[in-house]
Amino acid sequence: MRKFEVTGMSCAACQARVEKAVSKIPGVTSVAVSLLTNTMGVEGTASDEDIIAAVVAAGYGASVSNGETMSVKGGPISGNSPSSLQSTAHALEDKETPRLIRRLVFSALFLLMLMYITMGHHMLHFPLPSYLDGNPLRLALVQMILAATVMLINGKFFKNGIGSLLHGAPNMDTLVALGSGVSFAWSVWIFLKICGVAMSGLTDGRMVAAALQETTSKIHDLYHNQLYFESAAMIPALITIGKLLESISKGRTTNALKSLLELTPKTARILRLEAVCGEGEMEQTCSMTMKEYTVPVEEVRVEDIFLVKPGESIPVDAVVIEGESAVDESALTGESIPVDKAPGDKVSSATINQSGFLKCRATHVGEDTTLSRIIQMVADASATKAPIARIADKVSGIFVPAVISIAVLVLLIWLLLGKDTSFALARAISVLVISCPCALGLATPVAIMVGSGLGARNGILIKTGEALETTGRAKVIALDKTGTITKGEPEVIEIIPEKSVNKEELLRTAYILESKSEHPLARAILREAEKNKLDKHPLPEVNEFIARSGHGLEGVINGEKAHGGNRAFVAQYGEISSELEKKCSELSALGQTPLFFEKEGRILGAISIADALKEDSREGIAQLRDLGLSVVMLTGDNEKTAKAIAKDAGVNDVVAGVLPDEKAKVVSDLKKKDKVIMVGDGINDAPALTVADVGMAIGAGTDVAIESADVVLVNSSLTDVAAAVRLSRKTLRNIHENLFWAFFYNVVCIPIAAGVLSWKMNPMIGAAAMSLSSFTVCMNALRLNLFKLKKTAKTKPGQKTDIAMNNNENSTKDQEEKRSTDMEKIITIEGMMCGHCEANVKQALEALPFITSCIPDHNTNTAKLVITGDFDEAQVKAIVEEKGYKYGGEA
Repeated sequence: MRKFEVTGMSCAACQARVEKAVSKIPGVTSVAVSLLTNTMGVEGTASDEDIIAAVVAAGYGASVSNGETMSVKGGPISGNSPSSLQSTAHALEDKETPRLIRRLVFSALFLLMLMYITMGHHMLHFPLPSYLDGNPLRLALVQMILAATVMLINGKFFKNGIGSLLHGAPNMDTLVALGSGVSFAWSVWIFLKICGVAMSGLTDGRMVAAALQETTSKIHDLYHNQLYFESAAMIPALITIGKLLESISKGRTTNALKSLLELTPKTARILRLEAVCGEGEMEQTCSMTMKEYTVPVEEVRVEDIFLVKPGESIPVDAVVIEGESAVDESALTGESIPVDKAPGDKVSSATINQSGFLKCRATHVGEDTTLSRIIQMVADASATKAPIARIADKVSGIFVPAVISIAVLVLLIWLLLGKDTSFALARAISVLVISCPCALGLATPVAIMVGSGLGARNGILIKTGEALETTGRAKVIALDKTGTITKGEPEVIEIIPEKSVNKEELLRTAYILESKSEHPLARAILREAEKNKLDKHPLPEVNEFIARSGHGLEGVINGEKAHGGNRAFVAQYGEISSELEKKCSELSALGQTPLFFEKEGRILGAISIADALKEDSREGIAQLRDLGLSVVMLTGDNEKTAKAIAKDAGVNDVVAGVLPDEKAKVVSDLKKKDKVIMVGDGINDAPALTVADVGMAIGAGTDVAIESADVVLVNSSLTDVAAAVRLSRKTLRNIHENLFWAFFYNVVCIPIAAGVLSWKMNPMIGAAAMSLSSFTVCMNALRLNLFKLKKTAKTKPGQKTDIAMNNNENSTKDQEEKRSTDMEKIITIEGMMCGHCEANVKQALEALPFITSCIPDHNTNTAKLVITGDFDEAQVKAIVEEKGYKYGGEA
């Protein structure tokens, strides 16, 4: 997508005119113009010169932005230079507000002098110089000069308005120019008429008292009742006030993006090799040494080594190669808790090193950094249109010509009804200046900008306006299993020793035997052993090691033969007890893989391994169900394992045994019924992400998945999927409100201005109303910043919450007040061995009516309870013991 800056646009009619002109160019496949940022995105093969020429021919200015960006499925997100970010910063730079302030100050100066005469003197009897006091001709001439000065200061309205009218594309400036211009022209005509009446009185020899009184009365009537010089000046001045308020509020809608740009680090402490030479006894000797330099961040290259001291920003994306620290990543993820970093961990640009000293190697620089990609995604989202914007676009294209036609019709009707020209003209001018196409043009983009900015601050990156809208309309959500619902790597879930064996002996033997294996399941056992500090003690070597593919391992430990692997393999070397058989069969039914171990014919026990659920997967899926979404899990696992994991996670439906290319077909089939969101993280998910109505990529996933998706979840959390849906629904609701008020304002105000209710609206009141309409739309969009994106819903399966279903603030407030009265209690539960035990305890205790939530932890043998009402300890104890665990009372 190529970006252009467009100048001269003032309202939605201008936006529609530019889009229409560019879309007619051969080779242009799509065009989107943003009235909010005065930018245009174009896709297609048409040349830049042809595109700019079309915009100029339509009566506007255009230039190519400094950088190019892409935010469409299947394409790169950004270029390789910092030019796109510079272009984004330039586009967001508020150049209009200072100009409007200067115009308003000078306009107000002359307008106040004009109002001093028309209101201060005539209504409040403020004094005037003697040569003006009581002289209508001189007063009218001064008013004309002052009004003309104000109009000249605001000449942009007239230049753009008349130019657009001559190009056959009248816009908001045309309405202002016509309203003010007609008021001024009529007033000039009345001024000349006053002069004529005065001269006729002077040349008439009958200057008797009666004739003098009649002439004076005519002049008084013309001067006080038919001059509109103050309206001619007040209209552009009031519209300038509205434009200033609009400009300020539009600036606030881009604050999220501006704050991200401000986060961009400016310098980096890099280490460079430098030759240091010295004089020896016989000859000069030189050596290479690393020296620290502070350079602009633009000069950092991939593979450069740089240092980050405590309190400094990390300049580019990198990998830690030395040092440990806690890093504040809240600017990118929205999470306030610092993340510990050690050698081998990734760090991102603009995050803050809080404690230790880090040495890092740059991996992504310039526009390839995480921060730059986030900035570009938010900028691109604001430059695209949501489907709902088409309504406003269609109306905007005919709005101004329709208003001009209505104004002419109102003028003619009042004249035909016998009203004088001054009355009819005032009603027509009121219609012109009260109509506001700006509100229609801003209704959608301001909400999209604020919504996408709010998402970015919370680690939810939405690439297009269409994605932002469609996310909230989806009814089905398809979740990849590995890496999305689960952690994506196997881990030890439970250690089950035989009766005569302790856990440490079983794990120790497994650790020694598996230490020479490259199998993923072996790595899970090694991690568990390291967690239990077994790697800190000297261990015997395993000799005569043999890995039997598909079966298991064998080796000699301290002269004793040992085996480990599946049941059929290990059962050849020892007798497995019925209790162990039964327990492992239950674990297999839950989708876990038990590995058996024996030594010298003695069965030691089994270690159950599985790809465990992410900590927040159950909560995220529960929130999605509370939102009314049907949740489907897609996986290549066998049906038995898939159903066990789905049951544990709380998923509605499972499609198991699907190959990567089949995922896209499943998503296509789901789309036949409803709009579908696909969430995935791997290369094999890319086709499905592209096919879905909205593709969401887990931020920790592959680049291919991220580039194929419409939404990127930086925190890799399923709770953020629910948050994205909430954000979309709230933004869509805000757009509906904006469009309603924009349409309602014009539908109601135009008839009032026309005099339908027999109310003589002053054109100045119409101008004031117009100036506030766009400001109101922008301020309504800014209310989105108050929306609590990550409110948690109840996690019990099937339980519905008003928070997500309706975004009902009142019910949310009630629930929050209710939660504030809840009590927390920590109890001791002994016998929990794994995540499955935790899930078992959680489900059992949350079924009790007085327990709102339960968070068990088998590592500490505790459970944190949130209690509503009276706590029945006897009932809790009975439930815990019924499940096979020991209740130990309050911790």
